[in-house]
Amino acid sequence: MSVTLSEPRKDVRITFEDGRVFSGRVGAPLEDFVLAATQEDDGPAAVASIVDNKLTELARPVLRDGNASLIRLNSADGARIYRRSLTFMMIAVANRCFPDARVYVEHSTVNGGYYCRIEGREPFSDEELKHLEKRMHDVVTDNLPIERKKVTLDEAIRIFEEAGDEEKLALLKQRQKPDLIIYKLWETRDYFHGYMVPRTGYLKYFVIEPADGGFLLRFPRQNQPTTILPYTAPTPLFEVFMQYSQWLRRLGIRNVAGLNEVIVTGQLTEAILVSEALHDQRISEIADQIAQQRERVRVILIAGPSSSGKTTFARRLAVRLLAVGLRPLPISVDNYFVDRQHTPRDENGDYDFESLYAVDIAYLNQQINDLIAGKEVTLPEFDFSTGERRPGLKVRITPKHVLVIEGIHALNPELLPNVDPSAGYRIYVSDLAQLNLDRYNRISTTDVRLIRRIVRDARSRSYSAMHTIARWESVRRGERKWIFPFQNQADIMFNSALPYELAVLQPMVLPLLRQIEPDTREWIEAKRLLSLLRWFRPAEHDHVPSDSILREFVGGSILEDYRPWINPVV
Repeated sequence: MSVTLSEPRKDVRITFEDGRVFSGRVGAPLEDFVLAATQEDDGPAAVASIVDNKLTELARPVLRDGNASLIRLNSADGARIYRRSLTFMMIAVANRCFPDARVYVEHSTVNGGYYCRIEGREPFSDEELKHLEKRMHDVVTDNLPIERKKVTLDEAIRIFEEAGDEEKLALLKQRQKPDLIIYKLWETRDYFHGYMVPRTGYLKYFVIEPADGGFLLRFPRQNQPTTILPYTAPTPLFEVFMQYSQWLRRLGIRNVAGLNEVIVTGQLTEAILVSEALHDQRISEIADQIAQQRERVRVILIAGPSSSGKTTFARRLAVRLLAVGLRPLPISVDNYFVDRQHTPRDENGDYDFESLYAVDIAYLNQQINDLIAGKEVTLPEFDFSTGERRPGLKVRITPKHVLVIEGIHALNPELLPNVDPSAGYRIYVSDLAQLNLDRYNRISTTDVRLIRRIVRDARSRSYSAMHTIARWESVRRGERKWIFPFQNQADIMFNSALPYELAVLQPMVLPLLRQIEPDTREWIEAKRLLSLLRWFRPAEHDHVPSDSILREFVGGSILEDYRPWINPVV
């Protein structure tokens, strides 16, 4: 016989993706196994692990054998865990050093960081910020444990009542689950949406700097996980964040609990209408600025990342331009693609349609200059089925016309190197700011764009949520390479965020996420998004205006078939 009686094993074993197996005592923290697996490598630190297809904190005890892969600082999940843990450490240190101060984490910043401000007292002085930073570095050196505990909802409410945290209490009163995960560092106990590192020794890379009445908590970006990039002075992006904060105060919606209260009390329609009116006001301001420079501006360039609402924005702007006496002519960069056989390929050998060099730049520049000069031009049309261009409409424009070019490369100076830069007006469009869960649980705008895309892909492209999530990291790499580096080229920025949108998207995206199989890698991301969306009360989209940015994703846009055009040359 090949089967014999055996003694019960007294250890557990973790098999890593490279085939190595490590054993330890039952109940040992996952951190011990991960440290053993990484002690001889020089890669970025591992701050979590995927064990049997579940994202798992390093502090979790290992109770049975499992298969694991590492989550390092240069991954999306690793970067989120690092930023979240660093924020908690900063809050705990600030609570001990400045007990009368309430810290608010407002929004992200260029080159990695969060803008924070203080309530309850005067802003921190430069000396106080230096002290805060030094004490945080001391805590890193002390390598203190960050304790994780599951408590009942009643106990969580009691904890936040004792702390006087009204925002957390308002959020918890609407929670459906009977329990909550609380993290503890020193005497600070708090809820954070997502996982943490096990100890403060992991949080080595950060800088505290004063900024605009508050301060910056700066940290590495995902692709350079141990480097604090040079400080960048406030940009137009910072002004967008400040404007959005003013909008939220005008709406009386400070956080997700505030939005939920608006829904429960039947005031959502008013919040929708005011939000949309603020969007319309901003678009009108942009159209007026262009009209005031009509002698100079001949080309409007609109860029932004995936699911930012560029298409609807461009069409709403076109309507406003018509209202101020200008005639917009859209130019699709996609129609200037090089023939398929000349398309560059990516590192996997696949066609890279997101590359700038998939565009016939010389031909595009020639036609733009000919149009500006008043010449008749035959616009191309790209046939995606054959991978070749063919002749399209013949057009000629007048001084009252403006060319509108919308696309991912529109702000890249290399797209129109032969066109007079002074003839251009550049607009960056994206979901740039969002409602937060509470005063330091941010909702990532990247997550909102992903949720928008899942809903749109399912509705208009018949793609599953699993397909959209699987492609998302590739989309993000393209954004980091071709879009984000050029956002500061913009003359103006448009924030396409709507404070109410996740409440409307929630009932549409939940069933799509739940269709993902639990044994897939995409389920990890789906589970994270489901956890976030459960904080929102669902809302119907009936009262969303037909020209809203949100209609680009949920459907029913009056602008879907609208094409601002001119009479072609006969």
